[in-house]
Amino acid sequence: MALFFNTNLLRAPLTFHSIPLSPSKQFPNYSSISVRCSSTNQQSDEIRDSDQDEPKKKKRLSEQSSWETKDSDGKDYLYRLGAEADNMNIAVGARAGVIDSLFAGNFLGKDSDIVFDYRQKVTRSFQYLQGDYYIAPVFLDKVVCHIVKNYISHILNAKVPLILGVWGGKGQGKSFQTELIFQAMGIEPVIMSAGELESERAGEPGKLIRERYRTASQVVQNQGKMSVLMINDIDAGLGRFGNTQVTVNNQIVVGTLMNLCDNPTRVSVGQDWREGDITHRIPIIVTGNDFSTMYAPLIRDGRMEKFYWQPTQEDIVNIVCRMYEKDGITKDEVATIVNTFPNQALDFYGAMRSRTYDQSILKWVEDSGGAEDIGRRFLRQRKKGELPVFIPPEQTVEALLESGHSLTKEQMLIMESKLSKEYMKNMDEE
Repeated sequence: MALFFNTNLLRAPLTFHSIPLSPSKQFPNYSSISVRCSSTNQQSDEIRDSDQDEPKKKKRLSEQSSWETKDSDGKDYLYRLGAEADNMNIAVGARAGVIDSLFAGNFLGKDSDIVFDYRQKVTRSFQYLQGDYYIAPVFLDKVVCHIVKNYISHILNAKVPLILGVWGGKGQGKSFQTELIFQAMGIEPVIMSAGELESERAGEPGKLIRERYRTASQVVQNQGKMSVLMINDIDAGLGRFGNTQVTVNNQIVVGTLMNLCDNPTRVSVGQDWREGDITHRIPIIVTGNDFSTMYAPLIRDGRMEKFYWQPTQEDIVNIVCRMYEKDGITKDEVATIVNTFPNQALDFYGAMRSRTYDQSILKWVEDSGGAEDIGRRFLRQRKKGELPVFIPPEQTVEALLESGHSLTKEQMLIMESKLSKEYMKNMDEE
């Protein structure tokens, strides 16, 4: 059988039109089949014309979903959520009613807000403060007055500084006394340190302060407790000592604190402003040793109220007496100890009591197997609960005075030796 082709047909566009077939002869199970194939150019033209005539509608996720609902500006929910929240994943979570119930689900619970559990870790609790402690009346009055005055500032016809700066000598119990007041008042504070005021990333410490400030505001709103933002040793992070370099983060932190003082109820962490985003006014308490090293506009009277803390002889005796109360040391004996070591900070008397434990600890190490084997045996015996019983020493005035003289001797050696001059002799020659 011979096949013949017309070559002209290969150059022309191929077009096949529908051919009705006889269902009885060709396909007995079907009534009719229509097939249509056209050339590529003609087909694309027809598709383009049909798209222009009937625009394709965007498919909705669900007719009942709120994610695609437009506001007055034509922005949907996801756009607004991303603009108002710094990080959608941790700032919103999966709270029922905030996002669609389809995404909240039941496996995490109806109200599985991952943020507030995270923020709870930032606040400070005082379970470790067990026992009876002495709070100096002057210190108590100043801190309580500052906190209450900020919480009722909206009904006062006066300018209320947002920051209370507690400063004074080293080891005078500024931070500890403040924490005792927080515990007595039932306050759940957010506490920062000077080490968080610097970062390798520009702007991070300033943003962290604003976030901690807003976290304290959420404690007031969500838990119904008073809260305070406290920054310990702020002059160590912001102070100017000699030729220390001023970094961008130093400037941003100072600017952030100044802005908080001027606008305590409008705090941004980088998101768009919301009309109803009003933050509770949270008092700020900072501690330090020398505020003269800090930026002067920050510590001016309108922004920061200064309080110089120098405990009196009576305060020191009362605080140390509570410290030694369980040891059976009387108040007269405490007065004798304080008079023996005048001009010492409060932490000196705590260190003096701690040093009296040295001999008892060395005896306990020997009972545990000696210094050579303490590492291996200590961990194993602690896990099994087989550690020997530690017997604390019996505190006496003589033992306390002995440890006190040992501490003062170390202090004098540091002041008299000054080995730094020995190591850098050329510094004195210049």
